[in-house]
Amino acid sequence: MAQPGQDAAAALASSLESVLRSRGSANRVFEILELLQADEEDVILCAIRTCSRLFGALLERGELFVGQLPGEESSLTDNYSAEDKYKIWMRHRYNSCVNCLVELMGHESFQVKELSLATLMKFVELEGKYPLVKAEWKGSFSFPRELLKLVVENLIPCEEDSSLLISRFQEYLEYDDIRYFVMKAVAENIGHVMQKTKEVPLPVYQQNVFSLISSISMPSKENEVVNFMVKQANQEEWKVSKLKEHKRAFERMWLGFLKHKLPTGLYKKVLVILHDSILPHLNEPTLMIDFLTVAYDIGGAISLLALNGLFVLIHQHNLEYPDFYKKLYSLLDPSIYHVKYRARFFHLADLFLSSSHLPAYLVAAFIKRLSRLALTAPPQALLMVIPFICNLFRRHPACKVLVHRPSGPEDLSEDPYIMDEEEPSESRALESSLWELQTLQSHYHPDVAQAAAVVNQSLSELEDDISELLELSAYELFDRELKKKATGVPLEFEQVRGLFGKKDDLFAEHFALE
Repeated sequence: MAQPGQDAAAALASSLESVLRSRGSANRVFEILELLQADEEDVILCAIRTCSRLFGALLERGELFVGQLPGEESSLTDNYSAEDKYKIWMRHRYNSCVNCLVELMGHESFQVKELSLATLMKFVELEGKYPLVKAEWKGSFSFPRELLKLVVENLIPCEEDSSLLISRFQEYLEYDDIRYFVMKAVAENIGHVMQKTKEVPLPVYQQNVFSLISSISMPSKENEVVNFMVKQANQEEWKVSKLKEHKRAFERMWLGFLKHKLPTGLYKKVLVILHDSILPHLNEPTLMIDFLTVAYDIGGAISLLALNGLFVLIHQHNLEYPDFYKKLYSLLDPSIYHVKYRARFFHLADLFLSSSHLPAYLVAAFIKRLSRLALTAPPQALLMVIPFICNLFRRHPACKVLVHRPSGPEDLSEDPYIMDEEEPSESRALESSLWELQTLQSHYHPDVAQAAAVVNQSLSELEDDISELLELSAYELFDRELKKKATGVPLEFEQVRGLFGKKDDLFAEHFALE
């Protein structure tokens, strides 16, 4: 007995053959379009494939109306030839098919979504080759922008996570023309959506947009813009072939996305890729200053990552930002030794403080605050921060006065260093000494005590490699202790003679005599 899906497949094949063979059977196209809205998944998939073959063939054969499409009813009464009437009518059926496929991109079945997307992109390619819009002049550039815009709009819905479908779309972004018009479509879509919602953050929509635009890989040289889905004469003369235009579209897209308030989690995702994947492809990277300033004010890891972006702008694009180190200094609080992004923090702090041209008072302030906070830090963090501080001494010998100051303060009550001062230059760090590291030399963990004792000796010129220590966890530290072999354990060399020493001996002699 035949299954419903098999019956539908046979009916679809019959309808397809009839429509393509004879215009007299054109009405049978409704049988195909109707099954796009079937309940069974396999029937819908079969109907999509049939539509792909049908309208693909009609586009290739030139049997769809080209130009401004008249209304379906008015075309029947106006003075059109029978040929044009057929093409207008079939073009309306093609539009109905496209609208159905666009809706199916939101279907609950991923297979249906995927096949709908692939079919629409096939139509984009065919419309590029056989345009449905009349050329403005002979040899002018034509691209099915409206069709691609529909695809983009439904790749980034407001209420459903479409990251899986977007990952399927990435293969099309390898085409330079597709990528260019996708960037323009996204920028336009963001403007419409955010205006409609009165700037209220839309977490799902903004995550979908990020999934799409973060997967865009930009060319870095003019001669790399050569891969086009829609190939046309004199391609190199059009904007789509110019790297400068790609950068302009890329910049407009990202700035349009980032000028609106983002969900907190998205700030972190953007900032992680900012210096590698976004800034190098902007015409004016310093336009990111507003976004980075807003991101810094959020706090925590996001503030740190924002400073990383500012650091790139300062060093590579000559941005003037005098408060940079003040902002970094303000991030030093007790949490930095405990948070999960500790490794990232110290990796970036090491980068920011790498210049030997920083003033001594500034570096001394960082050393003092890190040392003060170290008094309550866990052992695994201390084993990382002590070598970090020693590296700062190596880069900035003028700060060694903090170690070699015999008359310096011995504890918190005498220390001139002002811990709560927000301005590093006013903290009086250079007047202080590192009694905190001396205190850590009596730490309960022997490895910490040994690491802190290094400052008593003359430091080597070679910096310590702290990369392996950044990720050191409490578990790894405990495991390392367990694997140590005990050697040279001190033993009692004099035999114990009771609790009272010689008195015990007198008691023993007394009882022996008796």
